[in-house]
Amino acid sequence: MSDPKNPLITESVIGECCADFTVDYCLLVQDKFYVAYYNHDHCLTVASRLPQEECWQISHPLGEWLPEVQRFMHQTEYDSHNYLTLAIDSLGYIHLSGNMHKDKLVYFRSAGPGDIHHLVQQPMTGLREESTTYPLFFTDARGELLFRYRDGESGNGDDIYNRWNSQSQRWQRLLEQPLLSGHGLRNAYARLPVAGPDGMWHMIWMWRETPHCETNHSLSYARSADLLNWTRHDGQPLTLPITLESGDLIDGALPGEGLINMSQNLGFDSKGNPVVTYHRYDAAGNSQAWIARVEAGRWHTRPLSQWHFRWDFRGMGSIPADVIISAPFISEGDLSVSFTLADGRSGRWRIAEDDLRVIATENAHVQALSADYYRCHQHLHPQAEVQLIPELYRQPPAHFLRWEALPIQRDTASGLALKAGTLSVLSIDQHNNKE
Repeated sequence: MSDPKNPLITESVIGECCADFTVDYCLLVQDKFYVAYYNHDHCLTVASRLPQEECWQISHPLGEWLPEVQRFMHQTEYDSHNYLTLAIDSLGYIHLSGNMHKDKLVYFRSAGPGDIHHLVQQPMTGLREESTTYPLFFTDARGELLFRYRDGESGNGDDIYNRWNSQSQRWQRLLEQPLLSGHGLRNAYARLPVAGPDGMWHMIWMWRETPHCETNHSLSYARSADLLNWTRHDGQPLTLPITLESGDLIDGALPGEGLINMSQNLGFDSKGNPVVTYHRYDAAGNSQAWIARVEAGRWHTRPLSQWHFRWDFRGMGSIPADVIISAPFISEGDLSVSFTLADGRSGRWRIAEDDLRVIATENAHVQALSADYYRCHQHLHPQAEVQLIPELYRQPPAHFLRWEALPIQRDTASGLALKAGTLSVLSIDQHNNKE
C-alpha cells in the first residue's frame, strides 16, 4: 500500500511482532522478501513473499531444548544481543542464525531453495559452538558464503570464521585458528572485513578487558588480500591469531577513555585509502567523534566534533547508542561523515581530504527516511521507540523493516505489559525516486 504522504514509499504489513523489548530483526531481499523476527510470544518467526504478492507466508522454525537457560532455541527472552540474521547461498538455500548470547550456536538451514517452511536446526562444524554470540554472514570476492561469530564471552573470547562449501553442502573452517584472540584475557569487538576499492579486505576492532563496556581500548586495524593472510597497514605480516600485542594500533586509548564498540566504522576516501571514524573522550573528558587515516607511514587521528557533553557509558548489558557516527563516504565530491545524537541533533561534516580538517558542519536530518517514519503511531506505550532496519547486503538500501518497541534496557524485562507491535516492510520506489 502506498503512503499518501510519500507516494515513493510503499508499506507491506507482515503481522504482529514482539514489542516489549528491542532486538534487531532482519530483512533479506533476493528472489523474494525474507524476514526473520520474534512474534508476540517471543518465538522465532520467518516470513516471505514474492515482490508481486501482497500476502506473507509465515513459518515458525523449531529448535532444541537448552537446559542451561531453560528454554527452546526458537524462544528468546529480553536480551538485545539476540538479533537475527539471514543469508541465501548460491543454490538458493536459506541460512538463519541468531538468538544467542553466550549460548549454543543457533543455526537453521532450509531443506530446499527458498523454503521457509522446512528450516532445520543443526550445527555448523560442531566445534567451539557451545558459547556463541554475534553471528554474521557475508560473502567473499567469489561470492562464497562466510560466517563469523564469537566463541566465549565479553572480556574472554575469540572470533571464528567459517566458509560454506557449496559442493559438499557443509560448513568448514575458513581459518584453522581464530582471526582475533584474547587468549582468555580479553576479547575483540570487530567490524566485519570490508572490501575496499583497492581489492583488499580491511578490518577494524577494539579490545575489551571485562564484560563492562568502559573497558574497551586499543582501536586496531588489519588488511588482507584473501581473508587468509593478514598484514598491518604497511604490509608487515601478522601471525594468526591476531592479539593485542600484534595488532596495528590506530588509537591507543586506554580503558575508560571512551572507545565504544558500537561507534567504530571504516570507509574510504576518493583515493581508496581506508579512513576510520570512532567515539572517544577528549582531554576534558567530553565525547567527541574522531577520524583516522594513515599519513606519512603512521596512523594520524583528529577530532571532528566540538561537543560539550559526555556519553558516560559503563557496566554490563546492552545499552542504547547516544552517539552514532557513520563510516566516511564521498558525497557531492567531498569526504563526509554523518552523526546522530540521543538529544535529537544530527548532521554531517564535510572534510578536507588532504589533512582531514572539517570544512563545514551541516545540521540536517541524515536518517534514511523522512522524519515521519521515526515517529511512533502504534500507541503501544509512552516509552516505545521506532525501530527501522535497512535490508541486508545492499547499499544504498531500497527496503526497510519498521516496528515499534520498548527501548534497550540492559537485557532485562521491563515489567510492562504491552500489546503486540506491527511489523512492516517499507519500500522505496527506485524507478520514480529522482533524488
